[in-house]
Amino acid sequence: MVGLLRALFPPWASLRQAAPGIAVAVALALIARAVADALAHGAVGLPKLPLSPVMCAVVLGMLWRNTLGVPGWATNGLKWAMHQLLRTGIALVGLRLTLSGASSIALTALPVALTCLTVALLAGWGLSRLFGVGTRLGALLAVGTAVCGCTAVVAMSPVIRARHAETAFAVTCVVLFGCAAMLGYPWLAGRFFAASPVHAGIFLGTAIHDTSQVIGAALMYSQHAGAPAALAAASVAKLLRNLSIAVLVPLAAWLARRHEPASGGNPAAELHPAGLAPHAQLVPMFVLAFLAFIVARTLGDTLFGGPSAPWQAVVHTGYTASDVFLTCGMTAVGLSVSFTDMWRIGWRPLAAGLVVATLVGICSLTLTLTLLHFAH
Repeated sequence: MVGLLRALFPPWASLRQAAPGIAVAVALALIARAVADALAHGAVGLPKLPLSPVMCAVVLGMLWRNTLGVPGWATNGLKWAMHQLLRTGIALVGLRLTLSGASSIALTALPVALTCLTVALLAGWGLSRLFGVGTRLGALLAVGTAVCGCTAVVAMSPVIRARHAETAFAVTCVVLFGCAAMLGYPWLAGRFFAASPVHAGIFLGTAIHDTSQVIGAALMYSQHAGAPAALAAASVAKLLRNLSIAVLVPLAAWLARRHEPASGGNPAAELHPAGLAPHAQLVPMFVLAFLAFIVARTLGDTLFGGPSAPWQAVVHTGYTASDVFLTCGMTAVGLSVSFTDMWRIGWRPLAAGLVVATLVGICSLTLTLTLLHFAH
């Protein structure tokens, strides 16, 4: 519980150091919201273009990073927004769900999540041989696509003794193709699942790489379609994938010990790109916080429920805070995307990552459409 509170409410000293970068993220998020409103109303004679504020924020952040650049004094704050602030926003999404609602979504999403997980792992293994990118890089691409993006890559890297370059390549592919899916898949969800926000959320939650990317895409869809249920469904579907890392990492460690004799020294010490932790939690703290907020919502509705009860004001405040944190955090995500870094990794890892991501997206779309068909 202490760790959970510390993750949600960091020390004041950390906030002071991060303030300049957070201010940049907030300012760009406000600009993005203004641009989205202007496009939605056809301002300055432009045709009406209904884009979500989050999509505008991500695109604006990417354009800023790759044209004007990010000043050094803003780096710490942007990292803080992209991690602590964004993850707090994700955790607060749990207030949108009760235990019964989350369980219902989880039962529906489970077969899709498990199938996509299997497809990603098998495709990563096969494509690593086809494209000649190496077994370890293929494993990192597979687990990053299948489970929870960069977090899974960082957790798996020391277990399979991946090199620094392999870890960096896998993280770059996750960022590249996950961001592309985050911007494109909400339109697919609107095309195929307009009648069912829950199925739209399941599709987004099982087809996109990183948790932040899933939440960003679901928030775009929810804002555009006026369907908040999609955000809750995507969060639950992604939670199922996140939890699988608690099985995959120990399994990979066991396989590595069987097939690779232990070597001296500490190989994990040099495996991680700068800024990435050498050891990652199997179950991220924000996932536990997400579950805690689901329990809090369930207990609150049971004990203090009612349309005019103060509890509803608390829940509404949580909704608002979640939207604000997510928008600012996704702006920071956009500001972290460097096109130059992406082109440096070569075509083979990019091709392998693209094929794995495409196969998972097709699998998710097909299975979710099948579920929707039987639901009707």
